[in-house]
Amino acid sequence: MALKRSATVIVLGILLAATAAFADDARMPTVESIGNEVQCTCGGCVAPINQCPMLNCAEKAEIRAFISKEISDGKDERTILQDLSLRYGLQVLSAPPAKGFNLAVWVLPGVGLLVGLSLVVVIVRRWRSKPADAPPAPPAAYDSKVLAAMEEEMKSAGLH
Repeated sequence: MALKRSATVIVLGILLAATAAFADDARMPTVESIGNEVQCTCGGCVAPINQCPMLNCAEKAEIRAFISKEISDGKDERTILQDLSLRYGLQVLSAPPAKGFNLAVWVLPGVGLLVGLSLVVVIVRRWRSKPADAPPAPPAAYDSKVLAAMEEEMKSAGLH
């Protein structure tokens, strides 16, 4: 009985510690963690803020300062990402949110893959089940009048 209680206490302690760890992660975003989820908006750059190759990138500095201010205001990661998308537009997010029209970005590649795979299967099955070419039919009986006319024409042309 005591073993059962101590096992229950240990499991509850582990669950409580895991919950606290996840809650701390949700409450304590960093500029680096959010910077990996935000695209740089400088001209032609397609890198996340943390990996922007531009040396004196003003947009990178501005967005990082905005993220730092939001973190110091005590906002969580989801709220900061929402504020960034409101301020800079959805193109600032590395991955568009999976709702509305943007859901197509998440769904269409899988649908395209399934349609393409189905098309390949159908084509391969048709190639495999194609019957072999039938042997040519034996020649039909020729009309003797037609044969005689052909021979006569060949003789007159000097071919026979």
